[in-house]
Amino acid sequence: MATSAKTRSGTTVDELCTALRERIVSGEYFPGQRMSQEQLAAEFKVSRTPLREAFKRLEADGLLVATANRGVHVAPISNSDTEQNYALRILIEPPIVATLTEQLTDTEIEQMQTALADMRKYRGHSKNFQKAHKAFHDVIRARYPKSFADLTHNLYTMIHRHQSVYLSHQRTPEDFIDLDQDLIDAIVEGRPDSARRILEFHLIDAALGLVLDADPDHEFDSLLVTLRGRDIVIEHDEAGHIPRPARIYWRQHDDVLPARTTSNLILTYAPK
Repeated sequence: MATSAKTRSGTTVDELCTALRERIVSGEYFPGQRMSQEQLAAEFKVSRTPLREAFKRLEADGLLVATANRGVHVAPISNSDTEQNYALRILIEPPIVATLTEQLTDTEIEQMQTALADMRKYRGHSKNFQKAHKAFHDVIRARYPKSFADLTHNLYTMIHRHQSVYLSHQRTPEDFIDLDQDLIDAIVEGRPDSARRILEFHLIDAALGLVLDADPDHEFDSLLVTLRGRDIVIEHDEAGHIPRPARIYWRQHDDVLPARTTSNLILTYAPK
């Protein structure tokens, strides 16, 4: 369907999607909130036709849920979905980042360093911190092949709402800053294997933080399957419960990872 047709007020369907997405992702619209077509049409001064199209797109993105006889609501935040989204990112992104490490230009590295400086500056302001953190990783993501870029963008959109709450915790920004500093050090020093494993560690750390903050008794499944496929061993019981902080090691550990302990993980070494 064409996206360039304008509504009576000059607001396009794309602009409606952007505005509504921002409200959902930022938490202004809470999970389960009913989306009133009448109220939104009046607010944006549009007819219901472009609004329904915007709803369809946001439903396809997993941000809205349409139910017969109940209307359209903001999608709930699911711990299992967050776990699965991170598991997919762990499978996709670290190998790509390792491949792209040596292709980054001085300008791109400077952009990452600027974003990292902003993360330090806004460590006490979760919204600005999250924006800076995204900008840091977007420098590399801009180089992803389009299919991977589209997929990771969709995964990040789903994670973003959950991450907003997690990043408001005092300890979390320091962990993110330290790991992103490790990552940019590996890039500057031309260590692609280190960059890959640092990003794996970073994504695992974030996944545990988001999920366990919401439900300390969560039983992990897709994340554990992914880690086994990557030859990564993490402390857990038979039911899939992961303690915090959990001990973690890479079976093929070859000193490419710096020593690191976060609120969620303790890096150890593979038994001899």
